[in-house]
Amino acid sequence: MSASDTSPVRHHMERLAAEGIDVVRVTYPDLIGTERARDVLLDHLPAACDHGLAFCRAVYHTTPQGDVVPVPGGLDAGLPDICVRPDLGTLVPLPWEPGVAACLGDVTDPATGLAAPESPRDLLRAVVDRCRDHGLRPVVGPELEYFLCDAAPGTPAGWRRYDQTAGVVYTAGLRADGDNHLLRTLRLLRDMNLGVSSGNHEFDGSQFEINLTHSDATAAADRAFRFKAAIKELARGEGRLATFMAKPFNGVGGSGFHLHLSCVDDRDGNVFDDPSAPYGLSATARHAVAGILAHAPALAALANPTVNSYKRFGPDTLAPWLIDWGLDNRSAMIRIPPERGSGSRLELRLGDASANPYLLIAGTLAAALLGVLAGEEPPAPLDGYGYDTAKSAVLPMDLPAALDALEADTALAEVLGKDFTTSYLAYKRDEVARFQRHVTDWEFTEYAYHL
Repeated sequence: MSASDTSPVRHHMERLAAEGIDVVRVTYPDLIGTERARDVLLDHLPAACDHGLAFCRAVYHTTPQGDVVPVPGGLDAGLPDICVRPDLGTLVPLPWEPGVAACLGDVTDPATGLAAPESPRDLLRAVVDRCRDHGLRPVVGPELEYFLCDAAPGTPAGWRRYDQTAGVVYTAGLRADGDNHLLRTLRLLRDMNLGVSSGNHEFDGSQFEINLTHSDATAAADRAFRFKAAIKELARGEGRLATFMAKPFNGVGGSGFHLHLSCVDDRDGNVFDDPSAPYGLSATARHAVAGILAHAPALAALANPTVNSYKRFGPDTLAPWLIDWGLDNRSAMIRIPPERGSGSRLELRLGDASANPYLLIAGTLAAALLGVLAGEEPPAPLDGYGYDTAKSAVLPMDLPAALDALEADTALAEVLGKDFTTSYLAYKRDEVARFQRHVTDWEFTEYAYHL
């Protein structure tokens, strides 16, 4: 008899069986934040907990199209294993899939017994530990946008926007959501205990935003990861596509992934608040802002991680493409919401919805921590509407430039981990190279007939 047969594993098994659950889906994020998983029959859960589930480590190096990128530790090492053990503290029934509960998995390298270098969840944990070493406990609230699509056979993309009604910004109900997608989704996600608080139709037709409550940073990333996976799975169940792609359509805006960040001390006091300080922000808050500004070019590689991400940028897009901050100013990269006291926080508006939640949060915390340790003040906040290159520096405007900035930012790479940074750069530069070799529809339309 193994230890798991008499441990809390058995308690979980009895509880799940009483709820009619006979399968546990063990999931974990890959390098780009998509869900990898295995379904485990309930009777075999003790073995999965004792011995772990073996996956090929190269899953971290596999592209969305299924090609394995030659990242160190994968192909060159003979495609070794990683070991994934169920994190039973994250077990939750799936409201839309009777008989199935899901949990996250903890990933280790069997050769070392340590966390796998590419594991996004463990990377975030390490950065959070660095913050706590300096007396900071990060609190994060994620905001995510996505587009919902219906199948459109015979069209080049195969999908069209679910609803193309214009002018329905910040609405709810049937006005822009004839099938009540949002209401149905909110209720299902509530039952999954993801901390969903509210939602609305966003700026463009078929675009939705659902807000998650704030929590400690790792839990916030867990919930954002599971939220994205759930939204996509619910859409698949209806024969639809939910996409968190940064800018999936021409002629409309992109989808953001905004982070609200504050820090508390050991007594749960908000260390960003100081009524007597400039702007009502403590020195810690101002230094954190300065750090994110200083490391923003490198942070873009994590916050805007695809070739497509940079098509979301540009004048009048309301997507930040300059390095600036402002007081309750939505045209700035960092917005300071008007609340103070326990509500003091910053909102990083840089990220797009395609970002891996763990990497976006880890990179943001790392930059903020470096700012706190450097103790430098940010420049004056943005006054009025932004997007003026005479006032602020421009962010990288394509993925290669952002990757170069990440490689050059040795301070940020040190906090994130050199092994992770090396793997991420190799993986993403392969993506850039594949895109640069690909002949697009635009090129054929533009050139073929006339040249």
